Amino acid sequence: MADTTQKNNPLHGQTLQTIMEYLVSTKGWEYLGEEVNINCFQKDPSINSSLKFLRKTPWARTKVESLYLYVKRKEAKKTETV
Repeated sequence: MADTTQKNNPLHGQTLQTIMEYLVSTKGWEYLGEEVNINCFQKDPSINSSLKFLRKTPWARTKVESLYLYVKRKEAKKTETV
């Protein structure tokens, strides 16, 4: 039996680490620091320190996940118009 409880959740199957790695590789730390105003993106940023902070701070994690969805939607629209 297939699990249908997450079928409409665009983040289903995406780990926080995968999300962070994608955002850093496509947008960079400077962009992340501008969009989500937290020190771990602005001063000596690293994936590991960011993951520790985001796992303990629900509001920051929500912002990062929202930013990820926004970037992915924007990217999808760009490829539709090409």
